[in-house]
Amino acid sequence: MRASLRPFVLIFTVAVLTAAAAAVLAPGLIAAQNAPDLDMMNKIRFEGLQHSRVAKLAAYLSDVIGPRPTGSPEIARANAWAAERMKEWGLASVALEPYENFGVGWAVRYVSAHLLEPHYAPLIAISVEWGSSTKGKIVGAPLCVEIKSKADFAKYKGRLAGRIVLYQPPIPVQTQFTPDARRHDAASLAALAETPIRAATPPARDYVRGFLDELEDFFRAEGVGVLVSSSGTVLREYGTVLARGVRQARDPKRPRPLPEIILAAEHYNRVHRIVEEFKEPAKMDVEVRTEFYDKDLRGYNVVGEIPGTDKAGEVVMLGGHIDSWSPGTGAADDAAGCAVSLEAVRILKALGVRPRRTIRVVLWSAEEKGWVGSKAYVEKHFADPETMGLKPGHAKLAGYFNFDNGSGRIRGVYAQNNVAVVPIFEEWLKPFHDLGATHVVARETGGSDHGALDYVGLPAFQFIQDPLDYGTRVHHTNMDVFDHLIIEDLMQASVVMAAFVYNTAMREEPLPRKPVPDPMHYPVRR
Repeated sequence: MRASLRPFVLIFTVAVLTAAAAAVLAPGLIAAQNAPDLDMMNKIRFEGLQHSRVAKLAAYLSDVIGPRPTGSPEIARANAWAAERMKEWGLASVALEPYENFGVGWAVRYVSAHLLEPHYAPLIAISVEWGSSTKGKIVGAPLCVEIKSKADFAKYKGRLAGRIVLYQPPIPVQTQFTPDARRHDAASLAALAETPIRAATPPARDYVRGFLDELEDFFRAEGVGVLVSSSGTVLREYGTVLARGVRQARDPKRPRPLPEIILAAEHYNRVHRIVEEFKEPAKMDVEVRTEFYDKDLRGYNVVGEIPGTDKAGEVVMLGGHIDSWSPGTGAADDAAGCAVSLEAVRILKALGVRPRRTIRVVLWSAEEKGWVGSKAYVEKHFADPETMGLKPGHAKLAGYFNFDNGSGRIRGVYAQNNVAVVPIFEEWLKPFHDLGATHVVARETGGSDHGALDYVGLPAFQFIQDPLDYGTRVHHTNMDVFDHLIIEDLMQASVVMAAFVYNTAMREEPLPRKPVPDPMHYPVRR
């Protein structure tokens, strides 16, 4: 080798060795930078597992207060109760933060349905969400109608006044040969590791709604006494009734919906067979009492804080939604998430933490009506999603953690396609591997309030939870009650939630972000 080349070879060799050393050391440096305070993790574990109050929080919200449709007296009671718990534990800035234009509130007060002839049987029934009251108790022969288009209206004109009208075909009940409930295993968690790629598609146009409005108008003009529909969908058998709302219920251009009950599929099919297949005389009685509330047309999110210290102007948020559907008591959806969020801040207050960033718990309202509460909060504090005009609060949110997939224990975190947070969260989960929280996946998940924040480019996350029987038996049904919660899972979730919130509040930098997206419309849901 010529002497003149030796300095260049030496420089090149040093550069290669430096790069190689950096590649070897980088994972260790990342881990060291994001390693949680293990002494604090021990304290969080002890407080959350030995002194837990999550069961009582979930039980009171679901058993005592009960179902909580937004705008009802029950959600007002739930809001006040949650605010009192926050004050009791010493949270600051506790408030019911209003947002405008939720609209008329609603609650069901009484539903009764019986088959009287050819024999007696109580029927499992719920009111359709936002349905009206019957004119007292209606007693008479049920009438089955088959209306597929406007051309069928003429067949029933003049025959429906005051009648109990079954207007859907029966849906056969499918016997299930698989368990209702399951936990994640190695295979199901591994399947989440691959992020699916989906091409953008235009929103689907609602071709059906026009006919449904015309059908409702026909029934109203004919003076129907009460409509009867079936809860006959897959995995909604064995007396489980799936709630259904009236999409146009809060549309001021539409009259209030007709009274309607939803029967358990087995009971609907039984009545339908008696009338249609056997042509036997039948008699039912049905009574529905509901109430509408229009004195205060606003909605409210419940907010409380643990003030920060040197980074108090920055905020870490956590929460779930406090509203629910009406058939059950909203235990899994989402008293569980409210209880976990409240318990997490209780744990941190009990430990006397002094977070660098302000920790803010928010219990959202009207999630079940399309993220109304969280969307309003985002548009007030963070950004306008339709213009992507950012507000000062957008830069100050360090992270948000949501809990709204039933009561299953946390198995990990969805990174929402934010690959920069993956190594951070992996370090934060290590102290909880023995509790079953092990996986961070890059893919996103939707369907809850974190989406409202994620859609404007904020670091907002939902945990991976054991499915249990949430999607098969509980979600939006009359079976969404406290007995379907697994308290040990909620205890574990409260500990993991408290740890993630604490770690976010204490790290030097806020959580990494994805690029701010283009202006958009929120997806239509529910």
